[in-house]
Amino acid sequence: MKADTLFKPTESELEILQILWEKGDCTVRDVHEILEVNKDAGYTTTLKLMQIMHEKGLVSRDTSSKTHIYRSLVNQQKTQQHLVNKMINNVFNGSATRLVMQALGNHKASTEEINSIKAYLEEISKK
Repeated sequence: MKADTLFKPTESELEILQILWEKGDCTVRDVHEILEVNKDAGYTTTLKLMQIMHEKGLVSRDTSSKTHIYRSLVNQQKTQQHLVNKMINNVFNGSATRLVMQALGNHKASTEEINSIKAYLEEISKK
C-alpha cells in the first residue's frame, strides 16, 4: 500500500471505512444495507467502490468463500489524525483552537461530551 493512498480516501470511501471500522469484517451486502439507511445507494455502486478500495489498498478481500469478506487495511485513528491535521492546516491556518471553537459552535455538545473535553484539557495541562 502506498503511503499517499493511505490518507486519501474519498468521501464515499470514508463512509465505507466507517462501517468497516465499526462493524469489522463485512460483505458488500452488509455495507450496502447500512449505507442505504441514510442515502440512496445502489448495490452495484457499493460493490464497485469496494473493488476500487481493494485496488487502492484501503481494504482487503477474502475470496475463499462464495461471499467475499472485506476488511479495512487502514487504521481508523491514524486516518482520522491525518485528516484532522490536514483540515487544521488547510482550513484553520494551523490553529487547532479555531477548529475546536468552530466545531463546538456548530454542534450542540452534550453535558457528557463537555465533561469529557474538560477532563481531557485538564490532563493535557498537567503534562
